[in-house]
Amino acid sequence: MADRPLTLMAVHAHPDDEASGTGGVLARYAAEGIRTVLVTCTDGRCGDGPGGVKPGEDGHDPAAVAVMRRKELEASCEVLEVGHLELLEYADSGMMGWESNDAPGSFWNTPVADGAARLAELMRHYQPDVVVTYDENGFYGHPDHIQAHRITVAALELVDLSPKVYWTTVPHSAVRRFGEVMRESGSDGEQTEPVEPVEAAELPEIGLPDEEISTWVDTTAFGGRKFDALAAHASQGDNIFFLRMGKERFTELMGVETFVRVRDTTGAALPENDLFAGLR
Repeated sequence: MADRPLTLMAVHAHPDDEASGTGGVLARYAAEGIRTVLVTCTDGRCGDGPGGVKPGEDGHDPAAVAVMRRKELEASCEVLEVGHLELLEYADSGMMGWESNDAPGSFWNTPVADGAARLAELMRHYQPDVVVTYDENGFYGHPDHIQAHRITVAALELVDLSPKVYWTTVPHSAVRRFGEVMRESGSDGEQTEPVEPVEAAELPEIGLPDEEISTWVDTTAFGGRKFDALAAHASQGDNIFFLRMGKERFTELMGVETFVRVRDTTGAALPENDLFAGLR
């Protein structure tokens, strides 16, 4: 420990996932002098193209989308002051059931052992003290998120390291509160665009009961950076509904990031308010 910095490694599936799920902790811990490492597994080619053109529509060029999204990812990392960006550059698999799931080179179609071996090399290099990724359902069932979980679990079995390990999650209380906000009229001056009430009813069943969440990290002071990091992914703006809130409301709702601790050797008491509890 004395000859290297404390290190956080976040393993994410696509460009923009780093900002929505862990933008607060990446910014906070970077500001505290902790080395931050972001591993992005796919190239994001199944995202929207210029003008919001969708995959499969005329004018959607997956290779060009991948180039564009890499630049946006780099801009997001600059906002969050991510110390090291590592790209595995697997092809984005698209949503579950898309033909792209089975395309050659897609992340979902890649043997777990192959991805795990590459990630394990990065773990040996950076020796993370904390590793963050998704749960076994990839938080909401996206194939690339599930695959990111799988290669992370497998990589940890390949390395002689004992980091604290966390899955990202969201408390049910926050999901309910977000639904309430989406049902509001949009009269708040900070809200840039009213949200249709039907969208609130379509909120996915995600997250956990509050009492099952082990770790609550206050990132309120970095809410603006998290918002700006999401905004850096401008090509995906139609899909990033959080940006419709404006910074003030966004920070109010998204100022605490929550996790489930699944591996620990420090004995730090739960619940905890610091991913590095017991390490410093």
